[in-house]
Amino acid sequence: MIQRILLRQPRALASCRKSASPLNLLIRSQLRPANAAFAPVSRQIAATRFYATEPQAKADGEAAAPESNGKGSGENGAEEVEDPLKKELEAKNKEIIDLKDRYLRSVAEFRNLQERTKRDMQTAKDFAIQKFAKDLVDSVDNLDRALAMVPAKKLTAEEKSEDLRDLIALYDGLKMTDSILMSTLKKHGLERFDPSVEGEKFDPNQHEATFMTPMEGKENNTVFHTQQKGFKLNGRVLRAAKVGVVKNE
Repeated sequence: MIQRILLRQPRALASCRKSASPLNLLIRSQLRPANAAFAPVSRQIAATRFYATEPQAKADGEAAAPESNGKGSGENGAEEVEDPLKKELEAKNKEIIDLKDRYLRSVAEFRNLQERTKRDMQTAKDFAIQKFAKDLVDSVDNLDRALAMVPAKKLTAEEKSEDLRDLIALYDGLKMTDSILMSTLKKHGLERFDPSVEGEKFDPNQHEATFMTPMEGKENNTVFHTQQKGFKLNGRVLRAAKVGVVKNE
């Protein structure tokens, strides 16, 4: 028995030594604190989760409030963006209206310029021979005076001598020349008028009164005598007719 006990004691000591080796002690020292640390951490996490529900809700509410404010600010921002766009659109519309008005005015002015230019060209064309016509009317007057020098009695006489026949032939030639000349001048717009033929009223724009005299049976301011015939060039008075006017008052 004593021997068995003595043999068992060295074995127990050996096993104790093995279990008490530095490596085992180090492993145990490392494992125990770790396991001991997990338990309080898990309990702390559970506690924080349990007690953090109400603050989390408050935090969620506070986070939601800025989002709503953000939406409102976004709407206000959109309104602020729309105002400049409307103003810019109104400015563009005004500019378009202004440009359209300028365009229409320019077109109207251009058309008026065309019309004026056309009228000026036509006027220049119609009265291009005005200076020539003024110089020509004196010759026409001389031809008219030559025709007026032949008495009407000699032209209508029954007995015609040889000299009278020559005078009538000369008169007919001058009359034909006068007719052809006046027809040619009329084609170019130059016309002769005699206000005493139709008994026209005195018109200071067309007539020049050289004398006035009372006459029975005729209205006042009536032309009764033409001293010099007048001329018109395309409706414009080139030379006024010199006339005698009735003045009964």
